[in-house]
Amino acid sequence: MPWRTGPAEHAAGLRSDPYRVWLSEVMLQQTTVAAVRDYFHRFTARWPDVTALAAAEDAEVMAEWAGLGYYARARNLLKCARAVVTDHGGTFPKTAAGLRALPGIGPYTAAAIAAIAFDEPAVVVDGNVERVVARLWAVQTPLPAAKPELTALAARLTPDTRPGEHAQAMMDLGATICTPRKPACALCPLAPFCAGHAAGTAADLPRKSPRPEKPTRQGFAYVALSPAGDVLLERRPDKGLLGGTLGFPGSDWSDAPAPAPPLVAEWRESPASVRHTFTHFHLVLRVFVAQTVAPGMTPCASFRPADLPTLMRKVWDAAQSADWPQRA
Repeated sequence: MPWRTGPAEHAAGLRSDPYRVWLSEVMLQQTTVAAVRDYFHRFTARWPDVTALAAAEDAEVMAEWAGLGYYARARNLLKCARAVVTDHGGTFPKTAAGLRALPGIGPYTAAAIAAIAFDEPAVVVDGNVERVVARLWAVQTPLPAAKPELTALAARLTPDTRPGEHAQAMMDLGATICTPRKPACALCPLAPFCAGHAAGTAADLPRKSPRPEKPTRQGFAYVALSPAGDVLLERRPDKGLLGGTLGFPGSDWSDAPAPAPPLVAEWRESPASVRHTFTHFHLVLRVFVAQTVAPGMTPCASFRPADLPTLMRKVWDAAQSADWPQRA
């Protein structure tokens, strides 16, 4: 992985760059390595260190993040980078406790940076580690109630020497061998010591409490395009879903939203609606389009659908299915 140093580099006394470890860990939250890799390369090429990122324009970072989801992470990324530069002279704190004091860094991310970049024997517990530990000790308590127990058991395994390599090995074991479905126990180096494997219950662990069914919310989205191809966009408030990102004007998202066109125009509904799923609810948007001229439109030369978050790209795609009047 591009954010890691190899065993030979580690043996020579080289450690992973804390900036690259931090950036990768923030990107990997709720996302896969495959999805993150290209984003990581683009970010580090454009902003190679924390000082460069701290000086970046918010809109540029949000545009580069577009499609990766969970946009509060991008806002916190900038807050954290600026705190590191302003309060710590551009150098990350070397302990998990010091890292926890930075914006947007929680217990897991702080422990991962401290262990991988600074060799602090911090206890690193992500979803992969929880799964390995739950099977190793055959923990029957369902998640999320089992989290404190699993963290305590993971601490028993954490060594004082090479804790960063241990943390990455545990995460890799869960990601590649001790997988959620059909764990490859025959290949696992921990199989002889695994209580879940011995009991034949490894594939059923960790147990999880039933999740409530996600509700479905409704909304309206409005795509206005001028004859020259200029587009009406707005930047969403910093707080809330998709905070700080560019998107199309629209209504609130609720059980019974009211239409909220941003201006008077001949709005026509697209035959294609938009469906999108957030962490806590499903969303269905009706998309309306109009050809008009309005103040503050983004020039067509500056508009790139790829800079929009995934939901707004879906809105744009749905708008292309509409019957545009006298479309240029």
